[in-house]
Amino acid sequence: MTTTSSTLNVASTGTTAPTRRVTDAPTRVFHWLFALSFTGAYLTAESEHWRRVHVTLGYTLAGLLAFRIVWGLVGPRQARLGLLLRKLSGLKPWLASARASQFNGRQAQNLGMALAVLALMVTVVPLTLSGYATYNEWGGDLIGEVLEETHELFANGMLALVLGHIGLIALLSLLRRSNAARPMLSGRIPGAGPDLAQRNHGVVAALLTAAVVGFWLVQAAA
Repeated sequence: MTTTSSTLNVASTGTTAPTRRVTDAPTRVFHWLFALSFTGAYLTAESEHWRRVHVTLGYTLAGLLAFRIVWGLVGPRQARLGLLLRKLSGLKPWLASARASQFNGRQAQNLGMALAVLALMVTVVPLTLSGYATYNEWGGDLIGEVLEETHELFANGMLALVLGHIGLIALLSLLRRSNAARPMLSGRIPGAGPDLAQRNHGVVAALLTAAVVGFWLVQAAA
C-alpha cells in the first residue's frame, strides 16, 4: 500500500527528468539554416528556372559561415571554434592508442563528429567561391568550364560529408541509445548538473533568422 501511494504521489507531481543546456540558440539556428540552404541549393543546381534561388542559397551559405566564424570567436565558450580545435587535437593521441590496441570508442565518435563539422565548414569556402565565379562567368569559356566542374565537385563532396554526418548521428544514437541530434533540436541533453551553455542568446538567434529571411525576401523582390 505504501509503495502504491508513493508511486501515485510521484506521478501526480508531474516530476520530469532533469536536463541541462549544452547548445545555445544561435548555434542551433545556424545549423538548421545551413542544412536548409545547402539542401535547397543542391536540389536547384541543375535547373535554370530555379537558378536565382540556387544563387541566393549559395550566398546564404557564405553569410552563415561568416556568422559562425564570428560567433566562434566572440560567442560563449561552448560555441568557440577553439573548443572544436581542442577536440581535434586529440586525434594524434587517439591514433597512437588505437595502434597500441587501446581503442577508445567514445573518443572516436567525438572525433568523428568534430571532423565532420570542420570539414563541412571548410568545404563551403571553395564551394561558394567557385559558384560565385561561375555565376559571374569569370575567365571565359575554358576557365568557366573548369570552375563549373570544380563547383560541382565540391557540391558532391559536401553532399557526401552531409550524408556521412547524418549517418554518424544515427550510429551514435543507436550506440548510446539516445537521440544524438537532441543538442541541435532542443539544445538540452538528459542529466543533472550545470548548463554548459549558461545563456541561450535567443535575441542573437532571432536576429540571425531575421537577417536570413530578410535577405531571401530582398532577393525574391529584385
